[in-house]
Amino acid sequence: MNAPLQNDVFLRALKRQPIERTPVWMMRQAGRYLPEYRAVRERAGSFMNLCTTPEWACEVTLQPLARYRLDAAILFSDILTIPDAMGLGLEFVEGEGPQFRSPIMSPADVDRLGVPDPETALRYVPDAVRLIRRELDGRVPLIGFSGSPWTLATYMVEGRSSREFRKIKAMLYDAPEVLHRLLATLSKAVSAYLAAQIAAGVDAIMVFDTWGGILTPTQYQTFSLPYAEAALKGIGAPVDERVIPSILFTKGGGQWLSAMADTGYDALGLDWTTDIRAARSEVGDRVALQGNLDPQALYAPIPALKEEVLRIIDRFGHGSGHVFNLGHGVWPDVNPEHVGAMIEAVHEVSPLYHRVIPA
Repeated sequence: MNAPLQNDVFLRALKRQPIERTPVWMMRQAGRYLPEYRAVRERAGSFMNLCTTPEWACEVTLQPLARYRLDAAILFSDILTIPDAMGLGLEFVEGEGPQFRSPIMSPADVDRLGVPDPETALRYVPDAVRLIRRELDGRVPLIGFSGSPWTLATYMVEGRSSREFRKIKAMLYDAPEVLHRLLATLSKAVSAYLAAQIAAGVDAIMVFDTWGGILTPTQYQTFSLPYAEAALKGIGAPVDERVIPSILFTKGGGQWLSAMADTGYDALGLDWTTDIRAARSEVGDRVALQGNLDPQALYAPIPALKEEVLRIIDRFGHGSGHVFNLGHGVWPDVNPEHVGAMIEAVHEVSPLYHRVIPA
């Protein structure tokens, strides 16, 4: 049985309920910018070992909460765990990032894929969730996550990180029916994976569509958005009848916010290229918004950084429905003191935007 939440401002903001201040957490908040993370990473010996050992994943998930007044923890894992469980053989090469030993190279490779059972092939993830929830003891909500079907497909076809995305774009143009089969399988896998995290105890879920922004508008609404929507709808209701808010983040997706708001997600993540006031005007009261400080602002002198925090909160305006975050993940060489200054600035400034204004 999970302990009652002592701080639910993040969940209330996602549901656009009245709150006393703007909640704040940070993408990649557990990671290389923290010296305590680097120490655990060294003990683990490899990034994959860190991800697949629940005790270490738990430790690094909780590290930022020991430093900062954050309103949510996010499971420490990687978006490429699903393709790894499908048999593609994930490895992280120093200085080069993630690579697959057996990438998708033919229609037959796609047809051989199955939906992995999260409680067997990915058991370390729900095990980590259960351990983190126990150690959190209700302090803040825990966020679970997955890569979107489209973003997972890009890595699986390219075989690694890419700047040009030539292979996945070639499949899109030359063999769209094969790509649709791949995305359909991945949407089922993402649904099962997120459902397992919910069953293990996460309080909210987030889908990272990191590479949706490389698509044309027509391609995005053909190959990315429908499969992100299908992944959400395929989860089903939790057996314990909890309400699990959901966030969809498409990097570079500011032009498609209205369509994204119609998918059923409770909130949309914004990168730093989108004006949050314009985004709020476009989506109205359909969804909450999350974001969207430029991650590079964390390199600024602290007074300038605080000004940027205020600018974003002020651009969103009064009322609920905003979760403060970066527009993408924190960079590894950021000074942890600047992260703390950003978080404290949100705590200091945001209550003014949630006071009831007399008529």
